[in-house]
Amino acid sequence: MKPARSKTPRKLVVKKGSQTSLKDPVGVYCRVRPLSFLDQECCIEVINSTTVQLHTPEGYRLNRNGDYKETQYSFKQVFGTHTTQKELFDVVANPLVDDLIRGKNGLLFTYGVTGSGKTHTMTGSPGEGGLLPRCLDMIFNSIGSFQAKRYVFKSNDRNSMDIQCEVDALLERQKREAMPNPKTPSGKRQVDPEFADMITVQEFCKAEEVDEDSVYGVFVSYIEIYNNYIYDLLEEVPFDPIKPKWNSCSTPMRNTDFVPPQSKLLREDKNHNMYVAGCTEVEVKSTEEAFEVFWRGQKKRRIANTHLNRESSRSHSVFNIKLVQAPLDADGDNVLQEKEQITISQLSLVDLAGSERTNRTKAEGNRLREAGNINQSLMTLRTCMEVLRENQMYGTNKMVPYRDSKLTHLFKNYFDGEGKVRMIVCVNPKAEDYEESLQVMRFAEMTQEVEVARPVDKAICGLTPGRRYRHHPRAGPVGDELLVTEMVLQSFPPLPSCEILDINDEQTLPRLIEALEKRHQLRQMMTDEFNKQSITFKAMLQEFDNGVLNKENYIQGKLNEKEKVISGQKLEIERLEKKNKTLEYKIEILEKTTTIYEEDKRNLQQELETQNQKLQRQFSDKRRLEARLQGMVTETTMKWEKECFQPDQNVPPLRLRHRRSRSAGDRWVDHKPASHVQTETVMQPHVPHAITVSVANEKALAKCEKYMLTHQELASDGEIETKLIKGDVFKTRGGGQSVQFTEIETLKQESPTGSRKRRSSTVAPAQPEGAESEWTDVETRCSVAVEMRAGSQLGPGYQHHAQPKRKKP
Repeated sequence: MKPARSKTPRKLVVKKGSQTSLKDPVGVYCRVRPLSFLDQECCIEVINSTTVQLHTPEGYRLNRNGDYKETQYSFKQVFGTHTTQKELFDVVANPLVDDLIRGKNGLLFTYGVTGSGKTHTMTGSPGEGGLLPRCLDMIFNSIGSFQAKRYVFKSNDRNSMDIQCEVDALLERQKREAMPNPKTPSGKRQVDPEFADMITVQEFCKAEEVDEDSVYGVFVSYIEIYNNYIYDLLEEVPFDPIKPKWNSCSTPMRNTDFVPPQSKLLREDKNHNMYVAGCTEVEVKSTEEAFEVFWRGQKKRRIANTHLNRESSRSHSVFNIKLVQAPLDADGDNVLQEKEQITISQLSLVDLAGSERTNRTKAEGNRLREAGNINQSLMTLRTCMEVLRENQMYGTNKMVPYRDSKLTHLFKNYFDGEGKVRMIVCVNPKAEDYEESLQVMRFAEMTQEVEVARPVDKAICGLTPGRRYRHHPRAGPVGDELLVTEMVLQSFPPLPSCEILDINDEQTLPRLIEALEKRHQLRQMMTDEFNKQSITFKAMLQEFDNGVLNKENYIQGKLNEKEKVISGQKLEIERLEKKNKTLEYKIEILEKTTTIYEEDKRNLQQELETQNQKLQRQFSDKRRLEARLQGMVTETTMKWEKECFQPDQNVPPLRLRHRRSRSAGDRWVDHKPASHVQTETVMQPHVPHAITVSVANEKALAKCEKYMLTHQELASDGEIETKLIKGDVFKTRGGGQSVQFTEIETLKQESPTGSRKRRSSTVAPAQPEGAESEWTDVETRCSVAVEMRAGSQLGPGYQHHAQPKRKKP
C-alpha cells in the first residue's frame, strides 16, 4: 500500500522590491583587442587592472594646433590584449550563471564601435569559445543529472511555464518523434563540424551549490532587433506554394524565394516583465543542442560588408537562456505538480551592433538607414542611463524613456531590479577609432554610476531536504550503522548450546537461563549507563540551548540597538535629503532672482549710459549756446560803443510831432546820439524838463532821476524803427552814477501798401527763438545797466552789469 501523500506547504510569497534598499552598481568591464597590424598607431594604453589611458593621435594633434591631452578611465576590471576567453568568463559571466541556477536573472551585453571584437567576445572563434558556449557548458555541467525529462516543462505564450506529468510528457515525446522533421534537435545527432571547435571547452566548470531536490529544464530563444523591429531568428516560416508571396515592391515573388519572418511585439506579463510575444522557445538537453539552435539562428542574422568591417552586425542580437526548476514531491520520486512552485530565471546575452559614423563606413541606401537606427537605439540606451543616474544622484523622479527604443523597452525590468547587469566595453586601440572610442569610454564611465536594485532570493518551498535520495540510501552511513550494532552484540556474553538430546538433561536450560540473566543484567547496566549519559547529555544540551538562547537574546538586543541606530540614521538621512532638496530649491530660486537682477542691472546700466550720452549732448549744446551768446554780447557791445562814440552830424531839421511821455513828473536825461534822424511820424517822443545830450555824461546823470536812450535801426521792410530805452538813475558806492533799464518803447512807420498797419507799442515785438539780436526780450533789455566811475566821462570805460529787474510792490 502506497503511503498517504503529504500536503505541500504553501509557497512563501516574497514581495517584489523587498530588498530595494540594497543596490549594486552596474558592473562595467573593458576589453582591449590587439591591433590588426604591428605598424598601426595605438591610442589606448592599459595602465593597470582597472584603468586605461587614451592618447590623442598625431593627426588629431596637428588638426587641433598641437593640443595634446591624455584621458584616463576606470572600470571594475580591464582585460588587456593577452586576456584569454576563460579568464574573461571566470570574472564576468561565471557569477551570472551561478545566480541563474539559484533562481536570479542576469543581463550581459557587449558594447563598442564596429570592429572592436564584440561578437568574438560573445560567440568566440574556432578553438576559442566565447562567453555564450561557456555559459551553456557550465549550466549543463551543473544540472546534468538533475534535468527533467523532455516536455515535462512546456512553455506558453504568457512568459510562463506549464508542468506536465510523466505520462503526458511521454506521449508528447512519442508524438514529436513521429513527425518527419522534428523542431527540437536530438541529442543523438552528430555535432556540426562548423562549430564543433567553438563548444569544445577544455576547462570543466560547475556551479558550487545546486539544489538536488529539484529538477531543471533549459529553454533557449534567439531574437534580433533590426531597424527597431524584433524578429525571431528561430522561427520556421511555412512555405505555401499556392498563395503568392509579395515583396517590398508590391510584385509577386518566385515560389523558390525566401519569405522573411514577421516582426514580433513586446508584451507585459502578469508580473510586469517584458517579453517578446510569440517567440520560439526550444528545450535543449546539452551544450551541443543549445549551440546548434544558436548557430541556426546566427545564419539568419543580418550582417553586411562595410568600409570598417567585412562582416559588420547590422542588428542587436539577444540570446536568452531560460532555466526552469521545480521541486520534487514529498516522496522524492516525481515532480511536484504545482505551477506556483515553478521558479524561472533567465540569462540574456546581448551582442549590440557597433556604433559608427556614416562618413567613415561609407554607408549608402539600406546601410545608411541601418546605421541611423543603430545609432538611435544606442543613443536611447545612453539617455536611459543618464536619466537613471540623475534620478538616483539628485533624488528626482524623471520618467526614463524606455519606450523610445525596442532595445531599452525589452530590458527595462533589469534596470528596475529584476537581476544583475554586466557590460563589457570592447575597444579597438587603433588611432582611426579614437573619437568613437572616446565616446564609448564616456558612456561606460557614466553607466558605472547607475545602481540597480539587488534581486530577491528564491523562496524556500518548505519540503524536507534530501528527498531525492531517501529511498536510495548511500553506502557510507549504512556501513557505519552495521559496525556499531556488531560492536554492541560482541560485548554481550556468548549463549551456550541450546540443543537438548536427553530428556533427563538438567544442565542445558540452567546454563541458558544463567547466560540470559547475565545478558539481562548487562543490558540493564548498559541501560542505566545510557540513561545516565542521556541525562548528562540532556543537561549539556539544555545548558547549550540556554547559552545559545542567551547569545541569541544578546545578539537580538544588539540587532535591535543597531536597527534603532540605523532607523535614526535613516531618519537623519531623510531629513538631510529633504533639507538638501529645500536648499537646492532655494538655490534655484536665488539663481533665478540673481538672473533677473543681473538683467535689470544690465538694463539700468544701458539706460544710465543713454542718459549720460544725452547729458553730454546737452552739455555740448549748452557750451555752444553760451559761446554763441557770448559772441552776440560782444557784437552788441561793440555796436553800442560805436554808436555812443559817434561824432555829431549836421542833420537837416525835420518837422517834429511831439508825444508826451507817460513819465512826465520826473527829470530825464534825453540821450540822443549825433546820428539820430528825425522822423515824420505824427507821434513824437516828448519829455518835459529833460536834459538833452548827444553823449551821456556824469554831470547830466547826477541832476536827473530818469534816463532815456533814443536808438534807431533799419527794419527788414526798409523803414526806420525808433526805440526809446528808458531806465532809472542810481548812485553807486564809488561816487558815480549807474542806470538800470526798465522798459523799451518802439515807434515804427510802415508803408500803406504792406499787409501790416502802422503801430506804436510799448512792448517789443516777439522774436523767434535763437535769433541773433542784441535784444531778445524785455527781461534781458531791462537787466542791462551802465555804470560810470566818479570823475569819468561816459566813454570806453563803461561796463554792462546783469542785474535783476526791480519789481514794484
